[in-house]
Amino acid sequence: MSENKKENCSSKIIEDFMKEIFETYLPVKDNLIQILNEVQDKFGYIPELAQKEISEFLKVPMAEIYGVITFYSRFTLEPKGKYTISVCLGTACYVKGSQKILDRLKERLKIEPGQTTEDGMFSIDQTRCVGACGLAPVFTVNDEVYGKATVKKLDEVLDELLK
Repeated sequence: MSENKKENCSSKIIEDFMKEIFETYLPVKDNLIQILNEVQDKFGYIPELAQKEISEFLKVPMAEIYGVITFYSRFTLEPKGKYTISVCLGTACYVKGSQKILDRLKERLKIEPGQTTEDGMFSIDQTRCVGACGLAPVFTVNDEVYGKATVKKLDEVLDELLK
């Protein structure tokens, strides 16, 4: 994730990006998810101004856009850290000890799931499945999967990221 994704984005940057996106889509509701994906990829979250722009472009109420954003775990309303660490709490991972990994992560970073460290380096998410049940327990850092995870492995990964 680039540095600008951690920071609140200026109105001008958001407006310019939204104009660029709208040139590639027809103003139909079916394009909502794709547009949200592009905004999420660009900024690391969905800023309120982007939601307003999308609402006007697609003629969809803000409440509906908010509902879609909060329904899908991929989308977030808050900027994420440079490293987003997700711990799977699905059945296979939970049975094999993922709660201990999550507890250690919260202890080390001193934040709860859904929060970002003050320095903007780390965010914690908890998921229900990452599709790697055979590797349980699993945690991810951004898009990298760590299977057969242990608290020791988590500590090693965190130590490396903190260098």
